[in-house]
Amino acid sequence: MKGIVLAGGTGMRLYPLTQVVSKQLMPVYDKPMIYYPIATLMQAGIKDILIITTEEDSQKFRDLLGDGKLWGIELQYCIQDKPRGLAHALIVAEKFVANDSFAMILGDNLFYGQTLPSSLQNAVKKESGCTVFGYHVANPSQYGVVDFDQSGRVTSIEEKPVQPKSHYAIPGIYFFDSQAIQFAKNVKPSKRGEMEITDVLLQYLSEQQLTVEIMGRGIAWLDTGTHQDLLVAAQFIATVDNRQGLKINCPEEVAFRNGWITAEELRNIAQPLKKSGYGEYLLNLLEELK
Repeated sequence: MKGIVLAGGTGMRLYPLTQVVSKQLMPVYDKPMIYYPIATLMQAGIKDILIITTEEDSQKFRDLLGDGKLWGIELQYCIQDKPRGLAHALIVAEKFVANDSFAMILGDNLFYGQTLPSSLQNAVKKESGCTVFGYHVANPSQYGVVDFDQSGRVTSIEEKPVQPKSHYAIPGIYFFDSQAIQFAKNVKPSKRGEMEITDVLLQYLSEQQLTVEIMGRGIAWLDTGTHQDLLVAAQFIATVDNRQGLKINCPEEVAFRNGWITAEELRNIAQPLKKSGYGEYLLNLLEELK
């Protein structure tokens, strides 16, 4: 399975701060925001990842992330020239996807939890159809809302409904088979001028190929769409780090624990960062295994 990180071009800028730098290049506590979605895909076992970004930010992402080999993965890049919607991003990724299944994650969505890797890996194992997640929220009218029966079969999806049928929002991570590209090509722009991902999901629903998995209370989903959301995310990550001594979505750690990089490669990454808490954390991972 392949992975896509949508790191710009579609409703993902916080003005005026990000007139200078893309939001996904800004730090969320101790690392750039883009690290978090990449690490999430890595936890799902995905190594082949496409970064979709804007033309003006493309080189900045390349300078920061390179080809991904430092983390034992392969990163490619392509450009979404205008904010045309998430469904349009699927079309942009057509050449990369080819006939494979893939996951797409929004570059400003952060996920954390003990059961998260197993949930993601279960979605990866499905050979056909589309899998989305349901996350219980207090304010569902601000999100795409999924309703489902007791067997987990999806009965409806609505985008920011005035009267939501459930309290389950669809977070910004989706698992698709290769049909998604053609479904995206069938989508017409909405009233706000974007090709909505909801319209892709509805096509899967009409084919009875849409599955919802519930993210339980042990999983945190942080959507950093506003300045307040960014602050909350940074505070949450700092609290876990300072309380438990564990870092959230650290790509180097995920790569090491997945066996994608060796202890020596991890040490080489950590040494230049030795004077920082980040480098010290990576070196401590090696000490734990002695």
